[in-house]
Amino acid sequence: MAKTTYNPGDFVVYPTHGVGKVQDISKDCVAGCELELIVVNFDKDRMTLRIPMTKADSAGLRKISNRNSFGAVLTTLKGKPKAKRSMWSRRAQEYEAKINSGNPVAIAEVVRDLHRDEDQSEQSYSERIIYEQAFDRLVSEYAAVEKINATDAADRLVKIIHTNT
Repeated sequence: MAKTTYNPGDFVVYPTHGVGKVQDISKDCVAGCELELIVVNFDKDRMTLRIPMTKADSAGLRKISNRNSFGAVLTTLKGKPKAKRSMWSRRAQEYEAKINSGNPVAIAEVVRDLHRDEDQSEQSYSERIIYEQAFDRLVSEYAAVEKINATDAADRLVKIIHTNT
């Protein structure tokens, strides 16, 4: 498997934190070993993450999707929501796992399945929290892919979701 190269200024996705920007590639001495680190800044969370270059792929770090591969995400959003009959606690765990996978198609499935229109029944608090977390992750990657701000990205995604209702 080819090792991914990262450069300062690249947008990347870290599965449990979402979209960040590579701030620097630096060398640091940790426990007597010199490590090459990818320094990723997550503006929204005001957080900086240092990931050893050798562990980047196994940690799930990836470059943001391109427009072509993001097409599958948009197709998923346009799909019909999957009504599941299992208990909410089990579904919530599945949704959390999909969000933390960092896979944009899996995150789009969560958004599609939990989206509610104004005329539909009210969401529970935990449903709304999971939906907002998934939607925010999708918005941040879509904004980076399309090179637009998050507000415009959110508006576009909502319009896409409404094309199936």
